[in-house]
Amino acid sequence: MTLKNCVVFVTGSAERVGKSIALTLAAKGANVVIQYRSKPEKAEETVSEAKALGSDAIMTFGDISREADWLRMRDEIIKHYGRIDVLVNNAAIIYKTPFLSSTEEQWDNFMNVNLKSVYLGSRIFGEIMVKQQSGKIINIADISGETIWPSYIPYCVSKSGVLALTRGLAKTLAPHVSVNAVSPGTVLEGIEDDPASLKKLTDGTPLKRIGQPEDIANAVLFLIEGSDFITGINIKVDGGRSIA
Repeated sequence: MTLKNCVVFVTGSAERVGKSIALTLAAKGANVVIQYRSKPEKAEETVSEAKALGSDAIMTFGDISREADWLRMRDEIIKHYGRIDVLVNNAAIIYKTPFLSSTEEQWDNFMNVNLKSVYLGSRIFGEIMVKQQSGKIINIADISGETIWPSYIPYCVSKSGVLALTRGLAKTLAPHVSVNAVSPGTVLEGIEDDPASLKKLTDGTPLKRIGQPEDIANAVLFLIEGSDFITGINIKVDGGRSIA
């Protein structure tokens, strides 16, 4: 697949990693749809930057944990472009949840935002792709989906679910739609931001640095343009931390 004139929907793309993904793909000729929930001004900035790169970019508001919002966003995109070529499920939440003091509300929050959203988007947008007989879905997971962090169990379980969904969808949506995952390690502002913690994370990473949003964006770019014969895999972009 070539990104020239492709329609790409990236959730949580108003800032940070999602923004980097959207702008990287826009620079390759994609028409990107910037999704936001709470920061319209950030979304507007990202749309402007994408347009400056030559993209016919638009923005859309939506709560990715609600089916009705996914259906509305789908209709907006189809009305504007007539198709959907790539879905990048990027949006997620992360915060500490010491297990014995964690709550049902926190559990539901992680499952709804991080996992249910991937299910909804992949089903609703995947149906369009199957009808088109072409499309790619890329889910942003996390290395913690395989290496569970004790203070972040609900988050880790939600990302484990994303990896399971990726494998199942790769079988279900084949042969015309490929589904893959990218699992970041510590990227930019990670789960710890004090100097001592960051130094510990860096020292424990074979490549001896913290990842940048562009590292994740380039992995997504590879899964779109690099090969059309990859599906059901998980690319770890963590500087080797998961094997340290």
